[in-house]
Amino acid sequence: MILAATKSADDTQALAAALTEVVRPRDVVMLVGDVGAGKTTFTQGFGRALGVQEAITSPTFVLLRTYGGTMPLHHVDIYRVEHLQEVIDLGLLELLDEGGVALVEWGDLAEPVLPRDYLEVRLGVHPSDDDSRQVQVRGVGPDWSVREQLVGRAIAQWVVEGGQGA
Repeated sequence: MILAATKSADDTQALAAALTEVVRPRDVVMLVGDVGAGKTTFTQGFGRALGVQEAITSPTFVLLRTYGGTMPLHHVDIYRVEHLQEVIDLGLLELLDEGGVALVEWGDLAEPVLPRDYLEVRLGVHPSDDDSRQVQVRGVGPDWSVREQLVGRAIAQWVVEGGQGA
């Protein structure tokens, strides 16, 4: 696990943009954190780095939005999903088969029906500063374990002292 910190929404977006250097088509990035932790803010920075031109907004009520860029970005929010079958019915796995990357807000709630390889990004509000975020990044599964060093290098400027491999 890599521990990082950001100082503002722009900084969180910059960290997200840096992670686009290590994603590949068909990857899943699971975004975890409380309401207001910065999951959509993260996705906005990630999307801009992929060349998304339109405004990225939370798909809380529509569950899935797809944006065009250098590769398709599938932004999923499963906060309101009541049954795992609803996640399956979104057809996310089929969309990933066509290429693109998926960012899944509240992805930990649907972990059993998501691919076994994913990058988990946990966002939390810093206890002493509402604008700062504590970010934990970890690769899950064999595909991400081989990219762990690449992830660490991509976000090195945000890694807190002693935060790599902690």
